[in-house]
Amino acid sequence: MRVGGQVGDGDRDAIVALEHVFVARGERVVLHDVSLRIEAGEHLAILGPNGCGKSTLLKTITCEVYPLVNPVSQVRIMGRDRWDLTELKRRMGVVASEMPVGSTMAITGREAVLTGFFSSSRIWPNLTVTATMLERAEEILELVHAQDLAAIPVGEMSAGQQRRVMIGRAMAGTSLDAEPGRVQMLLLDEPSNALDLTAQQDLREMLRGLAQKGTAILLITHHIADILPEMNRIVMMREGRIVADGEKSKLLTEAQLQRLFGREIALTERGGYWNAW
Repeated sequence: MRVGGQVGDGDRDAIVALEHVFVARGERVVLHDVSLRIEAGEHLAILGPNGCGKSTLLKTITCEVYPLVNPVSQVRIMGRDRWDLTELKRRMGVVASEMPVGSTMAITGREAVLTGFFSSSRIWPNLTVTATMLERAEEILELVHAQDLAAIPVGEMSAGQQRRVMIGRAMAGTSLDAEPGRVQMLLLDEPSNALDLTAQQDLREMLRGLAQKGTAILLITHHIADILPEMNRIVMMREGRIVADGEKSKLLTEAQLQRLFGREIALTERGGYWNAW
């Protein structure tokens, strides 16, 4: 088992390479000496209690927040330490934990996916939707099992249906990049929040299909059941620090989870999924 995967000379080949990163939100430091490396095509879950810094780590990876200046710190995303955020969004599809709001609620499922090509809240008059975009949007709707939602307003969908469409929107932003060696990666922040049991299971099975088709998935969660069978690596966080990083078989144990969450936990496995209570 490793704690905080160290990065080095080979970090140019990694999707994410963080070394000795500290991040402050306001006056408070919320990430402490975080080192993490994620390879292309890797599926992993970042697990920890609420308030442990998981979402801040995700925002650091997507360059929405920046680390404190430190001579030993390093942040490289896909081999680069500087990104235009619009360009980065075309390489990484981020699915936030919040459900859609505002003008997005009035557009259809198809339109919501199309907005992903422009990183916009809706298809504004100055935006041109090409035939290629329309074709790709239909492919994405099929991938996320949302073909039947194409003509339905987002505001009329259930929470689970909205989540599937928002995942499709995140995928659209990466799908037209013709650069050789394009990386497609989904980053999901607490994806099962606000979903009932049926919607949670539907979402997990849909994500499994994406993972099996080659989409790299980084999952932020405090729900053990969200961890897909395809995810063989777990990163555990507590109080703004990575406290464990290694194989799922070694970290998803009652003893490890009790230390992480600070309470007695019983753990069971069924069909490749784990549940704790």
